[in-house]
Amino acid sequence: MTENTIKVGMADLKHTPHPGTLVTLGLGSCVGIALYDRRTKIIGLAHIMLPWSHQAKNNANKAKFADTGIRLLLENMIESGASKRNITAKLAGGAQMFSFSSNLDTLRIGQRNVEAVKEILQGLGIPIISEDTGGNFGRTIEFYSNDGRLMIKTIGHGIHYI
Repeated sequence: MTENTIKVGMADLKHTPHPGTLVTLGLGSCVGIALYDRRTKIIGLAHIMLPWSHQAKNNANKAKFADTGIRLLLENMIESGASKRNITAKLAGGAQMFSFSSNLDTLRIGQRNVEAVKEILQGLGIPIISEDTGGNFGRTIEFYSNDGRLMIKTIGHGIHYI
């Protein structure tokens, strides 16, 4: 970790200029969306919990939802000097943390989060260049501004970079 390491909590989002590292812990069914401007090296990270804000009664926290969180993160990065045309995305998380005997849609929250994130990024014209999603295990991620690498730590699956 660098001295400019910023923690991103659950239902939270942050961005930072270079040099910096953004870290989020314990992505289960939540999805970490890492946005990187390859020219300015501004990075942003959102830790979203749910796919769509309009499906929730308590939707005041924009960072909690894929639809509002990604847009807010992008706006914040652009205000800090990033350019949308230089931004790429990497995704991590979206696990199915518990097994259910039912196939109810509401129980597939990790998969629904990943689907919503992909739909929103596609609509914004932001390419997803790498992802580590799904499975049944949690992830902790560190996102580095110097080269846009995303380190993924998992219990039982080791550490790797995307």
